[in-house]
Amino acid sequence: MSIRTKLVTLTLSIAFVLSAPAIAQKVSLIPQPVQLSMKQGSFTIDKDTEIYADAKNDELKRIAQELATEIENKTGIKPDVEQKAPKSKATNIIYLTLLGAHDTLGTEGYTLKVQPGRITVAANKANGIFMGMQTIRQLLPIKPATAAVSIPALDIVDKPRYSWRGMHLDVTRHFYPVEFVKKYIDYLAMHKYNTFHWHLTDDQGWRIEIKKYPKLTQVGAWRDSTLIGHYWDLPQTYKKERHGGFYTQDEIKEVVRYAQERYINVVPEIEMPGHALAALAAYPELSCTGGPHKVESKWGIFHDIFCAGNEQTFTFLEDVMTEVMALFPSKIIHIGGDEAPKTRWKTCPKCQARMKQENLKDEHELQSYFIQRMEKFMNAKGRTIIGWDEILEGGLAPNAYVMSWRGTKGGIAAAKEKHYVVMTPGTHVYFDHYQGERDLEPTAIHGYSPLEKVYKYEPTPAELSADEKKYVLGAQANLWTEYITTTAHVEYMIMPRMAALSEVLWTPEAKKDWDGFKNRMQQQYKRYDSMGINYSRSAFNVRQQLQVDTTKANVKVSFANDAANRRIHYTLDGSAPTTSSPVYSKPFTLSNTSTIKAASFVDGKQMGKTSTKIFDAHKAFAKSVTLTNTEHASYANKAKLIDGLKGSTDQTDGHWVGFLGTDMEAVLDLKTVQPVTNLCASFMQNIGYRIFLPAQLEFAVSEDGKNYKTVKVISNPDPTAKEGILTNEFNTTIPATKARYVKIKATNVGVSPAKYPSAGQKTWIFADELTVQ
Repeated sequence: MSIRTKLVTLTLSIAFVLSAPAIAQKVSLIPQPVQLSMKQGSFTIDKDTEIYADAKNDELKRIAQELATEIENKTGIKPDVEQKAPKSKATNIIYLTLLGAHDTLGTEGYTLKVQPGRITVAANKANGIFMGMQTIRQLLPIKPATAAVSIPALDIVDKPRYSWRGMHLDVTRHFYPVEFVKKYIDYLAMHKYNTFHWHLTDDQGWRIEIKKYPKLTQVGAWRDSTLIGHYWDLPQTYKKERHGGFYTQDEIKEVVRYAQERYINVVPEIEMPGHALAALAAYPELSCTGGPHKVESKWGIFHDIFCAGNEQTFTFLEDVMTEVMALFPSKIIHIGGDEAPKTRWKTCPKCQARMKQENLKDEHELQSYFIQRMEKFMNAKGRTIIGWDEILEGGLAPNAYVMSWRGTKGGIAAAKEKHYVVMTPGTHVYFDHYQGERDLEPTAIHGYSPLEKVYKYEPTPAELSADEKKYVLGAQANLWTEYITTTAHVEYMIMPRMAALSEVLWTPEAKKDWDGFKNRMQQQYKRYDSMGINYSRSAFNVRQQLQVDTTKANVKVSFANDAANRRIHYTLDGSAPTTSSPVYSKPFTLSNTSTIKAASFVDGKQMGKTSTKIFDAHKAFAKSVTLTNTEHASYANKAKLIDGLKGSTDQTDGHWVGFLGTDMEAVLDLKTVQPVTNLCASFMQNIGYRIFLPAQLEFAVSEDGKNYKTVKVISNPDPTAKEGILTNEFNTTIPATKARYVKIKATNVGVSPAKYPSAGQKTWIFADELTVQ
């Protein structure tokens, strides 16, 4: 071949490459479809591509127009939409049809066939077509392309595992504008959720306009201040600024319509009989005491609830629910029913008279009467109530659905009674919980639900029989917003955990694959980036696992996280890891004191935050410890007191040893007599859980284990001087003293001081590392 011929060939090759259609990213779908098979070839979207929808079907036409807009956003090409069936031999078309779909697809299932000449989405209902469109969206480029786009040929047969796939949003603790609520619904749609649970009333705000009772929003929608920081950051401080807002009925209708167009059912929640202070501030005559009441500035459970003995209460609530039902077409209406203290009912003459009149044995049965009475009213209007699992107490309303949040026990009990259940246990799907190490995350209420834990949740309890399992409708994640002040923070808390739960609820259990999900999330993260979503990178944070070997007196260090295809770099000298730091490939051992820092990197860029662990190979490390008083069974692992590692501010992190109502007295055996110059003991304080610092700490040493010499007493006359959630080291340096045994005694406060809600109850001591140098 001549040089000239070679140049011509090269030029033509370059021209072909430059003009070839851009290929959409590797197929990476979330949630994973029921069936997916790749085929030969691809479909190219270009300026001549058209979208067809069945004739005389305006729903499909609307979906087709939305798809055309999405294609335009990603390719710059907006296909024309035709409301008719295409010719059988027509090519370069996308066809949305309700003809010829599988009978087994149900309401939301669909088939998607991508061929070189056409894309066909078929379903039994428009809901399914919409779900299929969400899949097509994931086959388009993540970033807008400047040329024609090719979608790989494939066949998908898909339908959801559960009929209730929900996300909850609390707008009472912090109020969010309508535009964000609609964006939140968009997030649900792209992840194939179908239920939006809208928590609209609580102690801290009433967020829905009720025309018959204007003071609900004039008074109840506003509070004069808001708690700053965590509830147990004592003393509590407040932002002295009016906070609130509400949705007009026109705005409610707008949101409901917006959700309906995305095949999402909006389930409103109007709390009763508890969490009612915003309503009682507006209408105090509905309480047992008559008030006055105020819209609450802090979080928690409050004694003032709707009066169950007052007939006016039921008139009010029936009026409210009449207007609510007119706004929300949902068959299911949430009535709360949780965390309703019976304190006021026990001393209220009207409530006691009601109990006597209705032959109710206690206040739990009075709540059951309350719920059942509201249920009858709403059943008569063609609606079904759902409530938190407390509505089981005192007897479940005949037709009620149950939302099981205090674990799965309530859901199991309801299903066994043949009541429909939505599983939403705080252990796995409370998205207001931490999703990474507490010290690396913004303030959250408590709990720990990382991405893997959410993904591995199984909504249908194994304890149920095959017949009982059919009563489990599905599950949802809840987002309570006490500590979530901004819309960006909302996004941080739900993403990417929303993606994990979407696969739990859509994909058959047998097809779930954690490693596959992590790989597919790489594309989802890029999608979130392109959409400007403030998602959490906590899945990239490195979890450091240090396993103590007492025989060899060392620790084995291993790293893990919830992300795929990342590179972990680490250091041992406390410096920040970079791409030049050692790369983690397998577990390694340490026998010397080290400050371990580790971080994940993708394409040379750090993702997530740097995690830190300090390993202290002090003289008592991996030796032996005996306790005079046995530790509490829930926090029993005395070896943690000398494992070289310190705990976080989370008492459940596995590092803490707990003593309830007793002192801690520990004797450390160093195995040989040796000089001792420094002694240190670490403790935790979390007053909300009755965990207090010691009132006194005594250090003593001995050579024989019988005759001890006290070397330091540290008095702590006011253990709550530093209030809040914290850890504290009691450290003392002493003249060099020979010792084999070290005794450390921490004196328990005994009972909680009068100024706290737990006044008079036994208190905890939580200790982790007892250090000898």
